Amino acid sequence: MLTPHLHSQGKEYFARTRDGRSLFYQELSGPLDSSAPTVVFESGLAASRSFWGLVQPEVAQFTKAVVYDRSGLGRSEYRSMPRSMENMAGDLNDLLDQLGPGPFILVAHSGGGPIVREATAARPERIVGLVLIDVPDESCPALFDKTFLLLEKVAHAASCALARVGLLSLFYRHLIAPLPRDIRHDLSREGFTQKAMATRGAELKGLRNALTKYRYQAPIFPNIPVTLISGAKADFGMSTRLRAAANAAHMLRAKLLHHGRHVLATKSGHCVLLTEPDLIVNEIYEIIRGQE
Repeated sequence: MLTPHLHSQGKEYFARTRDGRSLFYQELSGPLDSSAPTVVFESGLAASRSFWGLVQPEVAQFTKAVVYDRSGLGRSEYRSMPRSMENMAGDLNDLLDQLGPGPFILVAHSGGGPIVREATAARPERIVGLVLIDVPDESCPALFDKTFLLLEKVAHAASCALARVGLLSLFYRHLIAPLPRDIRHDLSREGFTQKAMATRGAELKGLRNALTKYRYQAPIFPNIPVTLISGAKADFGMSTRLRAAANAAHMLRAKLLHHGRHVLATKSGHCVLLTEPDLIVNEIYEIIRGQE
């Protein structure tokens, strides 16, 4: 009997949220005798699980690694309610409930960072480490600049327009080229659609509201290892000034934490997970090694 082909991101499952929606996730199990924490990946705004296709399989060499689609992205069920940070973090915690008691290491890119922070603050007892990759931080004043907010709106409108005429994927074709073929196939069907951009708009509002709130009342980081990774290059419409300000905020955040660490991805811009995946894998491995 032929063995069915295993997808590069592992076996496919659905988790149920407390209000009955389904969240699609994939799992690579890692070594059978591993007692290490399960690593769960949180993508950036409008990004499906597929963007972790160079990181997750490598992490699965030493522990269980899970990727998932937030509501309205990839193969997960759409949620019509406003996408507040609280309900996005609640969905993540619902997924963790299904995966077991933990412990977990949460790894987030870009706009997924606040989701992970909020989820960790709600259930800190089962989280033993965080890796935050080029995430927005409320200590960066440039993120609240009127010019940046305008550019953010223009960029979103342009993405929606390109998705509507089927051209959005062309802007990512070189960036996603290193991904395995089956993952690129998933992205071509799921990652650059009008549905994904509609979800991005809702998530962007939730992210903006959360960052504004965090300036005065931010989720508390537990006393666990936290690695903040910054891209070194200004890309994706990011100015050199904004890049410097964002990286300074990451460095400051790491200094303020009991077990904070700041790492500069010298070969990368914003999408470190596609340009320097080994750097992320190594940081996850170091946190796991510290648990032994």
